[in-house]
Amino acid sequence: METASASASPWARPAQIRPRSARPPCASPFARADWQTTCAAILATDANSPSAVPPPPRVNGGHHGNGKPALADHTNLDLDLVPISNLPRPLSITDLSPAPMHGNQLRVAYQGVPGAYSEAAAAKAYPSCDAIPCDQFEVAFQAVELWIADRAVLPVENSLGGSIHRNYDLLLRHRLHIVGEVQLPVHHCLLALPGVRKELLTRVISHPQALAQCELTLNAMGLNVAREAFDDTAGAAEHVAAAGLRDTAAIASSRAADLYGLQILADGIQDDSGNVTRFVMLAREPIIPRTDRPFKTSIVFAHDREGTSVLFKVLSAFAFRDISLTKIESRPHRHRPIRLVDDANVGTAKHFEYMFYIDFQASMAEVRAQNALAEIQEFTSFLRVLGSYPMDMTPWDTASASASASPISDDSGRSS
Repeated sequence: METASASASPWARPAQIRPRSARPPCASPFARADWQTTCAAILATDANSPSAVPPPPRVNGGHHGNGKPALADHTNLDLDLVPISNLPRPLSITDLSPAPMHGNQLRVAYQGVPGAYSEAAAAKAYPSCDAIPCDQFEVAFQAVELWIADRAVLPVENSLGGSIHRNYDLLLRHRLHIVGEVQLPVHHCLLALPGVRKELLTRVISHPQALAQCELTLNAMGLNVAREAFDDTAGAAEHVAAAGLRDTAAIASSRAADLYGLQILADGIQDDSGNVTRFVMLAREPIIPRTDRPFKTSIVFAHDREGTSVLFKVLSAFAFRDISLTKIESRPHRHRPIRLVDDANVGTAKHFEYMFYIDFQASMAEVRAQNALAEIQEFTSFLRVLGSYPMDMTPWDTASASASASPISDDSGRSS
C-alpha cells in the first residue's frame, strides 16, 4: 500500500564535498591553517628522512596557525594556495530547480488558454503564480513530471456536470500526488465582438459542459441559434476574436472578455447559481498530513473477488470508524476490463471490472484512517493513496468568479 507520507528523494539535501583526511568522520573539520600545516608536513617528510620532524611552514607569506612566525630556512615550503573565496561552493538545493516558496512565482500548469476557469483556479490555489497553459490534461501532468512546472491544477468534478473522467484515469496512470483542492464557482457570460447585437447571432460556441449549463437561459433569451462544441470556454472566446466572427458568440468568463477584447452581451447566464467546479492541486511529492485542520484523503482500489460484497466491506470499514465519504467513483479497469466466471451448470458469466475512487474526510495522520486502510487492504487486490490534503474551506461567492483571486493554502496545509 502506498501512503501519503513524504518519500525520500535524491534532491532532499544539498550535495556535500568531504575533504579526504586521516580523521574519522565524527572529528571536527580541519582549520585552514591545520590543513596547510599537514600538507607541508607531508612534503617535508618526502624531502627529508622519515625520522626528521618537519618545521611549520610559511603559508602565503604569513604565520602558522599557532601565532608563531614560520622558520626562515624553510622558504621552499611556501604554500601559495588559492583563497577560500575563489573555491567553488558546494551545490545547494537551490541549484537543482526546486519548487519556490508558496505563491512566489510557482510554476503552475493548467489545461486551456489564458482566461480559462482552470487559470482562475490556479490563481486561487497559488496567488501570484506563473500559470502555464497546456493544450491537454495529460500535457499538464507531464509538465510537472518533467520539472517544467512545479504544480498542476486540474478539474475532477462539477456540481452539475459530474466527474471529469479523463483526469481520474490520468491520476492512476501518472505518479503525481494530490496536495490540495480548490472549489471554484463558475460564472458564465455570453461574449461577442464589440458592436454585435444578440439579434444578429446565428451560432454560440463553447465547451460542451458550458453549453449544457446555459441551455435554459439561452432559450429564455430567445436565442434560436446553433450551438457548437469547442475545446474549452476561453478557447472559444479567443476563436471568435481571432477570426472576427460577427455572427458567433462564445460562452466564457468575464476575464476572457477582457483578454480578447470582447463585449459581454449577457452576464451570469448559467442555469444554476450553484455551479461549482472542484479542482485538485498536483505535485511530484506528497505533503505531510496533519490533524490541526480539516483534511481529505483520496484513494483508488480494485478487487478480484465476487460482486458487491467487497465494496460493502470497504464502505463498512469507513462507517464503523465514523469517517464520512465525500465521493465514490467507478472507472473501468483498463488492464482487465472483463472477468470471466465459469460455472458448469449455467455457463460462463462475464463481469465488468472496475477501479473505485473514494474521497473521505480524514487525514492519514489520524489513527482511524490508518486502521481503515489497513482493513481495506486485506480484501482488495490493489490500493493506492492518491493524496491526503487540506480541504478547501473558503466560502463560495456564486455571484461572481472573482473569488478565484483569494488564497487557499500552501502545500503544507497552512492557510494563506
